[in-house]
Amino acid sequence: SGPALSGILTVGGTILGTSRDKPNKMPVGDQTMDMTSVMLETYQKHHLDALVCLGGGGTQKNAYHLSQHGMNVITLPKTIDNDVWGTDSTFGFDTALGIATEAIDRLHSTAHSHHRIIVVELMGHNAGWLALGAGLAGGADVILLPELPYDPEVVAEAIRSRQRRGSGFSIVAVSEGALSKDDAATLAKAKAAKKEAEGDKKSKAKARLAKLELSLQDKTLTLSRTLESLTGLESRVTILGHLQRGGTPSAADRLLATRLGTACAAYIDQGVFGVMVAARGDGAEAIPLEEIVGKRRTVPVDHPWIKTARDIGVCLGDK
Repeated sequence: SGPALSGILTVGGTILGTSRDKPNKMPVGDQTMDMTSVMLETYQKHHLDALVCLGGGGTQKNAYHLSQHGMNVITLPKTIDNDVWGTDSTFGFDTALGIATEAIDRLHSTAHSHHRIIVVELMGHNAGWLALGAGLAGGADVILLPELPYDPEVVAEAIRSRQRRGSGFSIVAVSEGALSKDDAATLAKAKAAKKEAEGDKKSKAKARLAKLELSLQDKTLTLSRTLESLTGLESRVTILGHLQRGGTPSAADRLLATRLGTACAAYIDQGVFGVMVAARGDGAEAIPLEEIVGKRRTVPVDHPWIKTARDIGVCLGDK
């Protein structure tokens, strides 16, 4: 409180620190242990009134687990992926959107000068909000999303069509979770096989799925090479990576975080726990964590941003 909080409004990144460890699967050497009881003991030892958790889908799941074991837990939706179910938006997204858009703006210059295809990969896991938003705002010619498996030939034809109209370069904004139609079908089949397998076959199916997912880690580079082959144009890959996670928070993110934070404090004062404070319209709403766990807010295929992209001639790779 007081001096300790002075000036943090303008600081980017995860200034409180972060962890991806699960309370019931904490790494201890080569194994994992359920440390939930230890966390509860520490919580009680310090006479805490509540535990406030900020994060994405994994955070909501872990928070729900802790709430089921006697802790007063309340959460806030914070992720650049904008994929937390139950909230209109997450803080962190708008800042990352601005950074990604500026990066695409800068890539236009080199793409135009060298008559190249620039394939820029954006974060988002299995939700395409960041790629779609930055692609639209940055004037990308092609936007590829996890929600719409693409056909490389459709993408190549869109680029060739631009060539015929006198545009010798193209910007392809691709979400890290985007897959070609063939890869999406193969992955879905492998996941189904893992789910249906039993006994010894279960471990083999799991190993095959892991191997497939590992092979898909370089899919953006593979796409770049494929487009180079299909179009005859030089193609270069730019992976924005963790650049999107830093920077001074945008005004919109500061306003959203402040709005949800003050609402969170009010809920704690009222004794409301086991919920996430969601952004709804211009206000905030407490959503039970049990309604959020296991769900992801992806881009609806009929979302206005997708319609806008199609209306202005952006290729989404699906048709």
